[in-house]
Amino acid sequence: MNSNLNKATHYRHLGLMDYKEAWDLQEKFFADIVAVKIANRSLAPESQSLTPNYLLLCEHPPVYTLGKSGKLENLLLNEDGLREVQANFYKINRGGDITFHGPGQLVGYPILDLDNFFTDIHRYMRTLEEAIIRTLADYGLTSGRIDGLTGVWLDHETQRTPRKICALGVKASRWVTMHGFALNVNTDLNYFTHIVPCGIDDKAVTSMQQELGKVLEMKDVEEKLKGHLAELFGLQFSDYEFQEAS
Repeated sequence: MNSNLNKATHYRHLGLMDYKEAWDLQEKFFADIVAVKIANRSLAPESQSLTPNYLLLCEHPPVYTLGKSGKLENLLLNEDGLREVQANFYKINRGGDITFHGPGQLVGYPILDLDNFFTDIHRYMRTLEEAIIRTLADYGLTSGRIDGLTGVWLDHETQRTPRKICALGVKASRWVTMHGFALNVNTDLNYFTHIVPCGIDDKAVTSMQQELGKVLEMKDVEEKLKGHLAELFGLQFSDYEFQEAS
């Protein structure tokens, strides 16, 4: 057994945070972990440092993000249109196509050294999805996966009216992850009409609020999801930092 495995995880509730600010924070933590891994290469196992892990949960002001494999034409707004809906736009370094982030959406950024857990990106993505699926089940919503499509869906079995409720897009390098998932809790779904969500033009987007017919407490959803992530990955939260929007 590798004594250098570390499942201790720094948990950060970031509140409503500007997308670029959260992206910069991810990049910092990501670089810190990679730096430790590179330094460890030249050290004997007993002298190596443990690599940290982070879980950031937040909401963002309205913003569209386009993954590195995405198509710009899936954004249906020009610069004037973005200003009109008061949304920002970023091309970013995750996988996947275009998506929307906004208030009422629970966004999660696990920045993990998968060498501490398991080195399998496919398994990592499916485990993130499973945490979402279990969280939705806590609210009586049955969800699952659709073959060939990333994310979590409602009506995934019959696919008469399949609806995406959570998008996923990650980056991984040296087995360190960043970016993550976006669960529509009380999200204003009108923003999705200005894009071809994830490049998929024949399926709808939904939210927990739309499906349940009521506004949900974001804190309650966050706590349930955090618990499922901890159970599935074996995360051991070593500290907690609560940050409200300034």
